[in-house]
Amino acid sequence: MDIYQVAIRPILFNLLNADPEWLHSSTIRSLQWLANNSTRPPASLVNKRLQQSLCLSDRRLEQTLFGLNFPNPVGLAAGFDKDGVATKIWSSFGFGFAEVGTVTFHAQPGNPRPRLFRLPLDRAALNRMGFNNSGAAAMAARLTESKQYQTSSIPIGINLGKSKVTPLEEAKHDYLNSFRLLKELGDYFVVNVSSPNTPGLRSLQDAPMLSSILEALQQENNTQKPIFVKIAPDLEWEAIADIISLVETYNLTGIIATNTTIRRDGLKTQVIAQTGKSPQQEAGGISGAPLRDRSTEIIRFIWQQTQGKMPIIGVGGIFTPEDAWEKITAGACLIQVYTGWIYSGPMMVRRILEGLLAKLEKTGLNSISEAVGLEVKSKN
Repeated sequence: MDIYQVAIRPILFNLLNADPEWLHSSTIRSLQWLANNSTRPPASLVNKRLQQSLCLSDRRLEQTLFGLNFPNPVGLAAGFDKDGVATKIWSSFGFGFAEVGTVTFHAQPGNPRPRLFRLPLDRAALNRMGFNNSGAAAMAARLTESKQYQTSSIPIGINLGKSKVTPLEEAKHDYLNSFRLLKELGDYFVVNVSSPNTPGLRSLQDAPMLSSILEALQQENNTQKPIFVKIAPDLEWEAIADIISLVETYNLTGIIATNTTIRRDGLKTQVIAQTGKSPQQEAGGISGAPLRDRSTEIIRFIWQQTQGKMPIIGVGGIFTPEDAWEKITAGACLIQVYTGWIYSGPMMVRRILEGLLAKLEKTGLNSISEAVGLEVKSKN
């Protein structure tokens, strides 16, 4: 029995009707305490129990990709640990990697509240957080201190965004300044030009704008850190093809597909309780189950366009082992979760890993890397 789904989530979501952002902030504070005290009781005992319950180690799930060792393909998506306060604890929840941020060069409060909403009927969330974070310098100081005492046992990525106060034409300098501060502290980096919650940000996905950002970052990237671009699910195929071309031109590592969607079609939720308005009337991006099929389509497209040579991190609507398997066999070498983890609880990662192992056994494969793009390969 999963006590989170049976008891804890119904109490938090329904009985207490806890505000999603308050609940998230409270959780992050608890995890920060756990991370900072992970070697001392009682936090060390909690940490040990988490590892015993939530972690699953199996060589068939391991991969070495772009110079990094991943114990399993399931990672925590950006947006949960915005300031990188809990990097030392994510492996204890069973994750094979974690991505912190989105971080901007300038500290910023984000958009006015309320700005985070649950859509339970759709197994989704609507957010318009607006990159609220303490800034790249603060994250750099925190990660530097963390690495002095204990490095993470899993790869940690850093998701970079544009500060709201920075004009679009100066975007490349904003990303570059953050990268300079953080480039020695992340295992990989992500250029986030696809959030719908910073005015004009998605226009940076256009080839000329994105080109200037990628060129600036690669000129600074003297240690050859892996760099990904995170794209929106709402792009046309031609625009995605242009981004693939830019990634290849500037010798980036790969693409994260995808961010949240601004589409609202097919939602069952009629009214958001906190505002009394429909999702169609509220600004922000939708994450969770409504995103699943579109993000998988884009993964499949990138895999086909690059003949499986470009690493893809798949994210959007993953709740079950079947969801994870679908994205991996469509071409994702790694996957990330966030909304599904909130709805399904801490046991979700282990359940997905157990399910992936069962899929490998059923299909006669020896490792998860053999499953990447399997669906597309089988049709050729």
